Amino acid sequence: MTPEDFQQSLSQNTPPMAFAAPLRALWWDARGDWEQAHAQVDSLETDQGMRAHAYLHRKQGDEANAAYWYHRAGRATPAVSLAEEWGSLLQEFLLAASRNLL
Repeated sequence: MTPEDFQQSLSQNTPPMAFAAPLRALWWDARGDWEQAHAQVDSLETDQGMRAHAYLHRKQGDEANAAYWYHRAGRATPAVSLAEEWGSLLQEFLLAASRNLL
């Protein structure tokens, strides 16, 4: 799946069944449903799950909670815009999914 395919999937009512939780989180976030996005990764203990979780709390404005999840994922809080971080996560998660690593 390409980023363009992902964007086209946003016209559906639900994310594609093949999406793993971190991709579903980005999908719901792109649709403007933070609560549903957060629910996808709230208890997910994978690197990608924790990074999506951190991004969502950063977007929410909860910097302390975001910092906690970035730390859990072994990452520093990104010094890029939320849109840039979202795009980077999407690229990474799509690549991982294509390699069956997500």
